[in-house]
Amino acid sequence: ATSTDLADAGWVHGLKLVAVAIVAHAVLAMSRTLTPDWPRRLLALATAATVLLWASPISQVGVIVAGGLVGWLVLRAPTVEAEDPAPSSVGRRLGIAALTIFLGLLVALPLIRLAADSQALALFDTSYRAGSLVFGGGHVVLPLLHEGVVAPGWVSDDEFLSGYGAAQAVPGPLFTFAAYLGAVSSVPPNGWLGAAIALGGIFLPSFLLIWGALPFWEALRSSSTFRRALLGTNAAVVGILLAALYTPVATSAISSPLDVGIVAAAFGLLLSGRAPPVLVVVLTAIAAQLLDAS
Repeated sequence: ATSTDLADAGWVHGLKLVAVAIVAHAVLAMSRTLTPDWPRRLLALATAATVLLWASPISQVGVIVAGGLVGWLVLRAPTVEAEDPAPSSVGRRLGIAALTIFLGLLVALPLIRLAADSQALALFDTSYRAGSLVFGGGHVVLPLLHEGVVAPGWVSDDEFLSGYGAAQAVPGPLFTFAAYLGAVSSVPPNGWLGAAIALGGIFLPSFLLIWGALPFWEALRSSSTFRRALLGTNAAVVGILLAALYTPVATSAISSPLDVGIVAAAFGLLLSGRAPPVLVVVLTAIAAQLLDAS
């Protein structure tokens, strides 16, 4: 079968629809935890509106920073009981070195990418920037990765959403999805090499941030300023994911009332907690294939 035939297959469309249900479920779950009150709900809605009206990778970074600023100025953080600091296996020097490398790569990679005509570097940079902004859950990288790989034409919308839906059926869906995007990219390096580059790019920021934050975590945890900013940042993340649910996820996947029904059924299964994600993915793909064949 050709790539066009595959994209038009009913089961592939089902994977796109299950992606809608999974992201909707993630928005609901995150909103319950991260936006339990109206100030944070309003911040999330304002963030979603901003991202939809100003669609660019810069806007997503900007609203996260703005959310932290609003949280610091407006929100009230709950008090944290004092605890004996847990010993850290990472020294302050190593922590500072890890944070320096993290920030250095975040700034330098886009500049080097502009100067060097290297698709491998572009793929690594895209994955690294997405991995750098994982706040509150892996689903948050969805709009960043979409802008990074679909906008330049490396991966089609169909490949992106169906791959995202399929990745939910395996452990570690974020890393699986990143590797998938590197593998199916229409521009080499792709295949196994592209998968390895994308996987390394999205994994490295988390590794550096954990090592960098560990020596300073107790000080950050006890800081009211940090906790207020984090509340705002988390609310902004909910808004980013809400915007992504609308576009590109729902607008690219749903094209008929029947699609809405399939998404609602998959969402209901996820919400019930009685069906694991892998089963929801398989059932949705089968249902879409059967309905397409009928």
